[in-house]
Amino acid sequence: MKVSAQAVAVWGKIAPSHSVTAIMITDDQQTIVTGSQEGQICLWDLSSELKISSKEILFGHTASVTCLAKARE
Repeated sequence: MKVSAQAVAVWGKIAPSHSVTAIMITDDQQTIVTGSQEGQICLWDLSSELKISSKEILFGHTASVTCLAKARE
């Protein structure tokens, strides 16, 4: 079975310098979280008009971030 996926841009006018390997959106649909091949986790604000702007970048992983999951309360 062949599965295809459509590419989606998750940044503004300038693409980030990292390779996105994982993506997650928060339950409130206001933040996108991406993991990168370079070991970074990036937080992006998502407006109601679907405009995306960078919020924070987290460093510290020594390997690629290939999976993201939200913590339980």
